[in-house]
Amino acid sequence: MASHPVVRIGTRGSPLALAQTHETRDRLMAADPALADPGALDIVVIKTTGDKVQDRALSEIGGKGLFTKEIDEAMLDGRIDLAVHSVKDVPTWLPDGIELACILPREDPRDVFLSRKADGIDGLAPGSVVGTASLRRQAQILNLRPDLKVSVFRGNVQTRMRKLDEGEVDATLLALAGLKRLGLADMATSIIDVSDILPAVGQGAVGITCRADDARARDLLAKIHDAETAACVAAERGLLEELDGSCRTPIAALATVSKDGVLALDGLLARPDGSTVLRARREGDPANGIELGRDAGRELAQRAGPGFIDW
Repeated sequence: MASHPVVRIGTRGSPLALAQTHETRDRLMAADPALADPGALDIVVIKTTGDKVQDRALSEIGGKGLFTKEIDEAMLDGRIDLAVHSVKDVPTWLPDGIELACILPREDPRDVFLSRKADGIDGLAPGSVVGTASLRRQAQILNLRPDLKVSVFRGNVQTRMRKLDEGEVDATLLALAGLKRLGLADMATSIIDVSDILPAVGQGAVGITCRADDARARDLLAKIHDAETAACVAAERGLLEELDGSCRTPIAALATVSKDGVLALDGLLARPDGSTVLRARREGDPANGIELGRDAGRELAQRAGPGFIDW
């Protein structure tokens, strides 16, 4: 039997969410021998509003917080101790009493192109339909190819691939990190360079939340926390925070740390129709990541001016 109270880990029930939760569980077990005891870790699947509503874009039904709301409630009620999230699904501001205490090492953050009709966005015929529920992807696709059409396209990886095979759309985009974690990376037609499609804030990173006053949970998570990825995520989320970003706003950002220890952040703010795309870049000490992100966000907001997007 476990020598300590069971640690309950909350998660969505999608194949990707479960893969990320199993990775988190395995890392915790490797980092703390006490958690290797049978029954020490319990995975609790929670269905969220974002999982239930699949026929509309997130921007139409309340934003990405719909993937975390029910999980946050379970945590504050004491039904779970930790929660595993894709960082790109975590709202800019967390509920009082919950903190993003741990970030795992990042997987490849790039987007991939999937199609049975072309090798990349450039190869699609004029008027082709690209399926995505992401305004970030929509804006950048239309900026590259204003002749294309974009339609709302949601569901897990398997659902989207089925819809693609059935001809519902001519192409779609997915996160490479998710495909890799599911062992499906070979399904990608091509990998999209970040100079063409900049990823979502936090894409490829897994974050674990806990109650802010739960010292035991925070101590456990500190053992698997990746500081470099956390610095990059902080920079990206700093930009998002400055822009008051949500799923209603086409915002993208990617931070990386070079071999010589310099953090470089690229940020993007666009009109949903892709007619205007603004970019900003910052470089500096990873310890100052959040300030670098906020500074880039302020630049983008200033350049955009009032009315650029209906906030």
